[in-house]
Amino acid sequence: MADELVVLVNPAARGGRGLRRLDPVLRRLREGGRPVTVVVGTSARDALDRARAAVAGEPAALVAFGGDGLVHLAVQAVAGTGTPLGIIPAGTGNDIADALGIPRRDPLAAAGIVLRGRIAAVDAARIGGDRWFAGVVACGFDSRVNERANALTWPGGTARYIRAMLQELRVFRPIPFTITLDGATAEHEAMLVAVANTRSYGAGMRVCPDASPHDGLLDVLILGALPKAAFLRAFPHVYRGSHVTHPAVTIVRARSVRLEAADVVAYADGERVGPTPVDCAVEPGALAVLVP
Repeated sequence: MADELVVLVNPAARGGRGLRRLDPVLRRLREGGRPVTVVVGTSARDALDRARAAVAGEPAALVAFGGDGLVHLAVQAVAGTGTPLGIIPAGTGNDIADALGIPRRDPLAAAGIVLRGRIAAVDAARIGGDRWFAGVVACGFDSRVNERANALTWPGGTARYIRAMLQELRVFRPIPFTITLDGATAEHEAMLVAVANTRSYGAGMRVCPDASPHDGLLDVLILGALPKAAFLRAFPHVYRGSHVTHPAVTIVRARSVRLEAADVVAYADGERVGPTPVDCAVEPGALAVLVP
């Protein structure tokens, strides 16, 4: 339906705090006079199938109500279609919304942007050929921490990632990477590599602080091999973006990136992609996004 707003909700939010927060947002959206439909799948796969079916009906917008993981799912449905993406941040990090100027802690203000905002052309990137990302691909120490955290059942929330990080630090060694940028290949021993369409991930870590989703380029950060003590001293600077002056940090820009490393899994927008090698390629203006 041409004037319909389709609101995509995280399947994990069923009956929980997320859906309780959704009610006032839906009231705000309905004040705009458009029909509003809510899509909640039984799983991530089901939610994506439902989102794609909704987009095929050419709605006014597909609106992601959730965090970066749900935005990542919504991007799979709308990239390249011309259907506008609305974002109402309701997750932990909300880094993609923040990069686009959408209030990361005010769902009602974000709902107002869905109703009154302008449509902007925003870059997205393919990873692995048939999957998209809008934010950051993580590969190395951070993705190994994600692997550990996803395997833990206790504790919950941020504490789980802290526990996983401490476990990984005990055994982590710098990783030999083969990195190909726009066809030029080089070897690097690195703690981690990030491929960024937007500036931050992990709830505010400004890994590539100058990355822009409007320049048709990906920012690639390479953090070279460091002793663990030096790594721990440098790591907190990522929240301010001041880590870029560290001598072990290199940031370059490219349109296409290939990452290869043994026993390393890539994550995109916080979601597991799979083992390397992975190929990333930016597609300028692939997304239409409702922004302030």
